[in-house]
Amino acid sequence: MPAAVAAVLGLCLVCGVSGQTIGKKQILSPRTVVIPASSKSVSTDAGLRFHTNVRFLSNPSATPSEAPPYSGYAYETPASLACVYRLVSPIPGCNPNSTTVNSSGGSESIAIVDAYDDPNAAADLAYFSSQFGLPYSDSKFKVVYAGGAEPAEDSTGGWELEESLDIEYSHAVAPNAMLYLVEANSNSFTDLFAAVKVASNLIACGKATACPTGSKGKGEVSMSFSGSEFSTETSYDSIFTTPNVVYFAAAGDASGTGYPCVSPNVVCAGGTSDSRSLETGNLIAQIAWSDAGGGASEYEPIPPYQASHPQVARQLAGARGVPDLSANSNPDTGVWVWTTFPYEGEYTGWFTVGGTSVATPLLAGIVNSTGGFAASSVAELTKLYSGSESPFESSGFTDIVYGACNYYSASYSQPGWDLCTGLGSPNRLK
Repeated sequence: MPAAVAAVLGLCLVCGVSGQTIGKKQILSPRTVVIPASSKSVSTDAGLRFHTNVRFLSNPSATPSEAPPYSGYAYETPASLACVYRLVSPIPGCNPNSTTVNSSGGSESIAIVDAYDDPNAAADLAYFSSQFGLPYSDSKFKVVYAGGAEPAEDSTGGWELEESLDIEYSHAVAPNAMLYLVEANSNSFTDLFAAVKVASNLIACGKATACPTGSKGKGEVSMSFSGSEFSTETSYDSIFTTPNVVYFAAAGDASGTGYPCVSPNVVCAGGTSDSRSLETGNLIAQIAWSDAGGGASEYEPIPPYQASHPQVARQLAGARGVPDLSANSNPDTGVWVWTTFPYEGEYTGWFTVGGTSVATPLLAGIVNSTGGFAASSVAELTKLYSGSESPFESSGFTDIVYGACNYYSASYSQPGWDLCTGLGSPNRLK
């Protein structure tokens, strides 16, 4: 869309997907951010059930007729993200409409853990991959039922949208890794933690059941779900300690902290926004996403990898602080997701999606694509926090130094680690 047209109409190039079509482009009306029922936190769920951290722009039924990337829109694609996070040789602006080189990384395994069944997962991943020029093979994607039988579906479609997002964007940045989608029977702690154990075994030895001692498999587990902190949460931390597995969890889409993100055995994924030019769609800067979770844990003590880092420890007063790393999560600067499971029984197709549910599989896939494969989450976090005080670019991060977060916008992005974006976003992470 020409800048003059946008200026006259008072519209925003990256504000939503509803509006009237002029030629092959779409004039955008003010957008609404939709938070699915599956992403809404309920106070009585603390310590019992988890929720997703996904949201999208409305109207999901009013998208251009052609497939993305759409001319005149600046939402993220696999290629633009590979450019932003320097998984490929970057081009100026990393524009979604002109950036075409995808990541070619990935090896070993990534396991996505979600609740309920998405019967269209494989077909949707294949279509998404075809649209964006990513490799796809049925032999490298497997759906596993954690309880041994096919789970029920989420009638609202919220968890299915989450599953489409998770598999598509871990695959987008690590397309050559073996990808598992592990489906829990429900969003209860019991079922999702059982699914995490299955996911860990799949990475360690390729089986859902317990692995032989000395299994050599390596990889990442991505958990885009979260819940409020609770007093007995430390008793669950041992779940995330399978050798050669690194665990990632979402920081949440609201101020404050949540579990399992605050576990010292988990890499906590926070949120950024990809600020882009209204005129060109080129990247201006990565900034903090104000709705992303972050803060000092109520119950988890500061782990050694943070305590040994003076600039981090000064901010935390003896508590575990999150996030650790961050990636694009703002739905206003969101990613294209393809799903054919009807949301609210009606909407299918291309969604513009955000939430720290985007950052979680992205970060899991990016770390996988670097090929480092740490011996544990703690080993990975120790490596991440071993960089220089500030700036962190030399250690493989883009330091996010603009934006605010937390209750009352009380926390600020600053040089070095902070409560909004942690160490920053990946930049040729090593």
